[in-house]
Amino acid sequence: MRFELYTEANDDRAIFITGNFNNWNPKDYRFQLKQSDARNYYIEIDPQVLPDHIEYKFAKGGWENVELDSYGNITPNRKASKYAGKTADKVENWRFNWGPFKKEFFPIAEIISEAFYIPQLERSRKVWALLPYDYYVSDKNYPVLYLQDAQNLFNEGSGYGNWEIDKKLSILAEYGRGDIIIIAIEHGSEERVKEYIFDNDHVANGSEGKKYIRFITDTLKPFVDQNYRTKRDRENTGIGGSSLGALISIYSGFLYPEVYSKLLIFSPSLWVEPNNNFPMMNFRTPFSTKIYLYGGEQEGSKMVKRIQVFEQYLKRWEKKNLFDFEFRTNINPEGTHSEFYWSQEFPRAIEWLFYNNTENPVEVKPHQQSIKN
Repeated sequence: MRFELYTEANDDRAIFITGNFNNWNPKDYRFQLKQSDARNYYIEIDPQVLPDHIEYKFAKGGWENVELDSYGNITPNRKASKYAGKTADKVENWRFNWGPFKKEFFPIAEIISEAFYIPQLERSRKVWALLPYDYYVSDKNYPVLYLQDAQNLFNEGSGYGNWEIDKKLSILAEYGRGDIIIIAIEHGSEERVKEYIFDNDHVANGSEGKKYIRFITDTLKPFVDQNYRTKRDRENTGIGGSSLGALISIYSGFLYPEVYSKLLIFSPSLWVEPNNNFPMMNFRTPFSTKIYLYGGEQEGSKMVKRIQVFEQYLKRWEKKNLFDFEFRTNINPEGTHSEFYWSQEFPRAIEWLFYNNTENPVEVKPHQQSIKN
C-alpha cells in the first residue's frame, strides 16, 4: 500500500509513518518516508504487515515532533483501509521539541510555603504545587508526583536551565493526560548533597537522606493530602528526580513502597551505590512498583552501564520476591547530563507512569477554544 504525504513545512528532519501496525513507534526506520521533491513524500508498505483497518500519524522522529493542524492543534489519528491501495495526506504543521505550548493549558503554580518547616532537619524550604489548569473549576481528585530540585523544574533563571515541566504539563493536558499534581521541593543549596545522600559519609559528611525522606513521607505528604484534592493511596503517589535527586527517590521507593508506587528516575547518581546495596523493607506480599529509568550515552562512560546493572538488580530482587517491578528504560544516544534532555523525557515518563501509555497517541478532538484563538 502506498502512503503519500504533502507538507509545506519543510526542514531537514526525516518523516516517519507510525500506527497500529508498528506499536506506534514514531521513529521506526522501517517506516521512514522517501522524498520525491521538496514538499512531497511517500512510502510503500507491504499489505501483509498492515491490519485491515489502519490507524496512523506522521511524525518527525518522536511524539515531540508529531504532526499538527493549521491552528497548531492535535490531529486525530488518520484512518484507512489497507484495501484502498493508496492514501494521500497533507500535514500543515509539526511540533518541534514538544512546542508550541498553549497558555490555556498551563498548570497553576502555587507556592505552598516560602519556608516550609522540616522538623526532621530543623530547617525550612520553599515548596511549590503545580495544579492542573482546571483544578479550581473541577471537583476531581488527582494523583501526586513529588519531585526534587524545584529550582531546576520550571520558572526562568536557573543557572543550569530547567525541565520546563509547566510547558510539558500543558502538552499533556492538551492530550487529556494532565490530571496530575506535581509537588516540587526546592533543594537546600549547600545542603543539597547531604540531604540527597542516604547514608554515605564518604560522599557527604553527615549525610541526611534518611531524615529528608521522612520529611517528604511523614510531614509533607500528609500536609498536601489535607490541603489539596489528592488521591492519597500508593497507586496514585510517585516520587522522582534527576542525578542525586533520582538517587534519593530510589531510596524513598524502596523504603516506603507502601507509600510510593511510581518512581521517575532520570540519570541517577548510582556511583554513590556502585554495588546497589539499597536498603529495602520486607513485606509478606511484594508491592508492585513502576520505575521509569532514563540515561544519556553522553553523560560519561559509566552512566548507561550503571543503569543496566541496576536493571539486573531489579530483576534479582523480583526473583527474591522483594518487589514486583515493572520498569521501562530509555537510553538516549545523544543525551548529556542536563536539564534539556530531562525535559524532553518528562512527558514520556509521566504518560507511562500514570497513564499506562503504550506510545499510542490518545484520540483527542481539537479544542474549539484553541481554534478560535
